[in-house]
Amino acid sequence: MENTAKKVAVIMGSDSDLPVVKPAIDKLKSFGVPVEAHVMSAHRTPALASEFAANAKANGNKTAMIFIVAWAAISYVLWGMSYTVGDIPLWGIISRITESEKDRSSLISLSRIIASIGAGLVVISIVAVSQSLNSAFGLDTNAQKGFIVAAIIITIIGSALFECAGIGTKERVPNGSETKTMKESFALMWKCKPFRRILISGLLRAPLQLMMNIAMTLLTYYYCKGNLTYAFTKLDIFIIVLILAGGLFIGQFVSMAISPALMRKYETKKVYNLFSGLSAVAFALLFVVYLIAPTDLSKIGFVVIDGILFFGTGMGFGGVNVCQSVMISDCIDYEEYHHGYRPDGIFFSGQSFITKFSAGISSIISGYVFDAVGYTDININKMNEAIANGANFATDYTSYSKAMWFLISIPPAIGMLLAVIPTLKYEIDKKSHNKMLEELVKRHKQDNQGDTNG
Repeated sequence: MENTAKKVAVIMGSDSDLPVVKPAIDKLKSFGVPVEAHVMSAHRTPALASEFAANAKANGNKTAMIFIVAWAAISYVLWGMSYTVGDIPLWGIISRITESEKDRSSLISLSRIIASIGAGLVVISIVAVSQSLNSAFGLDTNAQKGFIVAAIIITIIGSALFECAGIGTKERVPNGSETKTMKESFALMWKCKPFRRILISGLLRAPLQLMMNIAMTLLTYYYCKGNLTYAFTKLDIFIIVLILAGGLFIGQFVSMAISPALMRKYETKKVYNLFSGLSAVAFALLFVVYLIAPTDLSKIGFVVIDGILFFGTGMGFGGVNVCQSVMISDCIDYEEYHHGYRPDGIFFSGQSFITKFSAGISSIISGYVFDAVGYTDININKMNEAIANGANFATDYTSYSKAMWFLISIPPAIGMLLAVIPTLKYEIDKKSHNKMLEELVKRHKQDNQGDTNG
């Protein structure tokens, strides 16, 4: 009878652990379970551990794959904690730098522009840098090692630069002495009606993150033959990527730049809903264009059309983000005005939660769609080899291409339309907010005078 038991790997950090694990090895063997023992350490022998992890799936080692997934999950959680710890005070401090609504919206807009420049540079460069590193390592251009090394390098650089963010900042809005427990904080977030509407709206537009997650992969395969470095060596491909990626990021910058002026002239919720609605149309039209010419989108006419649509989706990204941050700042004023407590950190943690939730929902959606078309790691490796040998992504892998175009268009379009619904009855308008600010400024002055006299 054939033994179908899965192979089990026993990993020891040192050979001194052998007496401890040997009984387990013997027991597995007595049950007829294939077993292998290894001595390796992620600290002392990282190269050996990395090689074992890379070959685990090919060797049919399910145990190792479980540990690899667990390691990835733990790494992601730690990254998420670090991101949140930095993200909350970074945005929360903006509502404390000034009590002027005009200055506040301008500061948020500028912050969003700078943040998007950094994000854009990473999104555009990460694939090219990773593939270049793989070439330097003598590996396949899409091997994991280059991407991991590139991620480590960018993380270190970003963390170092982030430490400079608080230099020279001054909080001009006083901080209250009252503190809240975690339970009280969650209750406060939900009881504040305008903030609750923003939170629900942000959760509904979670699929928007699919554009950022998949766009560069799609551009790399559809236009660059699976190698984004071609965009820097071939003029025609460079022009295509410039039009498409440039449209997306320029759209963001333009909307972020004009948002403060629009919010001074119109109600913030109207500007928010305008960006959401118009970008939903642009997202949907991207898939319509794909259906019209699924294999001919490299032609300059379709490139220009898609570039314009990418610009429209970018406008939605940028405008919604700026409006959301301004509306959260207004909700903080709203809460202080009505209850005497400024929940800066609590409310901006909601913004970070929306970001993390969006990443999770986007991963789930893309996972289901990719699984439906067979876009798995094994098939991806086969596709990479085929493309390297002359296959065409657009014509030879139409199911993968259609899945990617669908993911960056239809779910985000639906999400942006749904995001409008909760904010239709957003409670804070210009008149009421100006009244709140005037009262809060008086209170802060009185508090400062009392502290001075005391």
